[in-house]
Amino acid sequence: MLDLHRLRALHAVHVHGSVAAAADALGYTPSAVSQQIGKLERETGAALLERDGRGVRLTAEALHLAGAARELLTIVERAETELEERRGVPAGRLTIAAFASAARGLLPGVLADLSARHPALDARLSEVDPHLSVDLVARGAVDLAVAHDWDIAPLPAPAGVEQAVIGDDLCDLLVPADHPFAGRAGVRRGELGGQRWICQPPGRVCHDWLVRTLRGAGHEPEIVHQAEENPTLVALVAAGLGIALIPRLGRGPLPEGVVEVPLDPLPVRRLYALWRTGATGRPSIAETVRTLREHWPKVSVRPAG
Repeated sequence: MLDLHRLRALHAVHVHGSVAAAADALGYTPSAVSQQIGKLERETGAALLERDGRGVRLTAEALHLAGAARELLTIVERAETELEERRGVPAGRLTIAAFASAARGLLPGVLADLSARHPALDARLSEVDPHLSVDLVARGAVDLAVAHDWDIAPLPAPAGVEQAVIGDDLCDLLVPADHPFAGRAGVRRGELGGQRWICQPPGRVCHDWLVRTLRGAGHEPEIVHQAEENPTLVALVAAGLGIALIPRLGRGPLPEGVVEVPLDPLPVRRLYALWRTGATGRPSIAETVRTLREHWPKVSVRPAG
């Protein structure tokens, strides 16, 4: 009989694309995931992973098993959901995916609160890009995701995925202290042409929003520096290397030499919690969404500095 834990490991590699990413999602080490798949290979008498450059890919036999694993895991999830519903209290493991600034600025307090209130609930967090989180929920790779969209880039929610609004995160224009915009009461989007910009790389939601917004105002953005993390973007602004548009959530106090200027109209990104429709009745889902909303006012205020 095939071992469900080993099938889960194989399914995670299929969903997340690598052994390392699967290990992060499952809370294991890459070595442990490799060992599980190695045992599954011996049980089935089939090679399941093969080298593909620096990574691995699933063989035809592995793809067949991964499909079967998804069906089995869906049945297990349904049984666990029904059991949790009957108990009426949050319990068991709950996997959560969140984008970087939410993982830093919102989730620590939420997870600590859930742990204190519900010791039978084992909530686990993974940091992922918001572009990926919706699909991870839809495919059953995570139970709940915290994602966001922007006013000109709505978040798609596929069939079978529910969503609830957590709150609105405001964004500010950050400029060096000696920049002409510093000290202004506000800057209109039409004034942003000819600036040197610092932002996240292409494919990230913030980057795409900036490019679309500036082009919509008739300007081709000159992006001179790119970095993944907001603290790095702020440091580049502090060095006088350009300006940036950065949300308030998880931003922290601004260092000396950086000035916050409101952009008119003020950009807004909306945060959502997403989960599969079949899990709507889980007390852990309902309690996590409630706690996210409860904590939002505490973290959405303007940072000092």
